[in-house]
Amino acid sequence: MMAADRSSQPPRAWQRMLSGRRLNLLDPSPLDVEIEDIAHGLARVARWNGQTKGDHAFSVAEHSLLVEDLALRLKPDLSAKWRMAILLHDAPEYVIGDMISPFKTVMGGNYKEIEARLQSAINLRFSLPASLPQAIRKLAKRADMISAYFEAVELAGFDEAEAARLFGRPRGFADGRDGRLRLGLRPLPVAKAQAEFLSRFREIALARTRDPQDRDFC
Repeated sequence: MMAADRSSQPPRAWQRMLSGRRLNLLDPSPLDVEIEDIAHGLARVARWNGQTKGDHAFSVAEHSLLVEDLALRLKPDLSAKWRMAILLHDAPEYVIGDMISPFKTVMGGNYKEIEARLQSAINLRFSLPASLPQAIRKLAKRADMISAYFEAVELAGFDEAEAARLFGRPRGFADGRDGRLRLGLRPLPVAKAQAEFLSRFREIALARTRDPQDRDFC
């Protein structure tokens, strides 16, 4: 009887976080989102399905830091509010993982819908619009593609021509001494990636509290 009762219940759609929160993946609540859980998860999710050079995986936490840094290079007057939005642009991956672009294309509908719901809940949790302005989305996308180029060439074994064809050749970045574009990426140990992500988030959060125009966060 007990087995029959269990089988008649709907499938569990929530995940328990180390903070104790239970996040419903199908109907996520901003109240169940914690930055410590995001940092913990993203530092343990590997970019490029782990197919990168070095003793450690290049994590989504590191990628997020890089994208936020690149966005700030592209737009030096970017406000703390939108820096936070860009830092969190891949935050849903703390529960759904990082799927490479070809697999996302195949998956389509349901995956993208779940990802969008999670992103909206995360944004609302940190006093950001559920849907970001188009200009910020475009900036995040541009920084993301620049990041992908450098990750591909420096860590994932792509040659420059292939990376340029897939992601575009970054403009506005100085060539290295050998004439090649490089950022000197080095994958970090999990604990360091997690700590650096949290540190950047808290730095930006503090800056938001000092911005009189960012009243929702103060």
